[in-house]
Amino acid sequence: MNTTMRTTRDRLRHALLFEITLLMICVPLLSWVMHAPLEKMGALSITMSLMAMAWNYIYNILFDHALLRAGMPLYPRSMALRTAHALLFEAGLMCATIPLVMWWLHLSFYKALMLDLAFLVMVPIYTILYNGLYDRMFPVGGLPADRKGMEGKPAGAGN
Repeated sequence: MNTTMRTTRDRLRHALLFEITLLMICVPLLSWVMHAPLEKMGALSITMSLMAMAWNYIYNILFDHALLRAGMPLYPRSMALRTAHALLFEAGLMCATIPLVMWWLHLSFYKALMLDLAFLVMVPIYTILYNGLYDRMFPVGGLPADRKGMEGKPAGAGN
């Protein structure tokens, strides 16, 4: 059972890469869907991104500790566990983002909820894909999966 937790530095890299990539996808999409200026949607998205990064850091530590208390390994993670992880993260984040969206865009609770629910569908899918790729690119305590076994081999040597 692997009980090695990620370092603070690794968690920060994870959160920053996650949010930057998500912003590159969401800002133009939101601006187009909401018929709002790119600057307004960019500012809202960056604010929400900062909120999400803080929640991401706290949530992932809490989630890892909960897995350890339950006697479960931290890695590898099944698709069911990744799905539960993503959905619980989004539910917690919605508690903070719905009021912000209502205020920023002058939307009713219902419209802000609908906007957040649209993201509730998109972002967990993105999260699952991102985390799976991140774990392969930055495994805990090792080389990326496609580079394992390549240490010490001369350049050009195959697997």
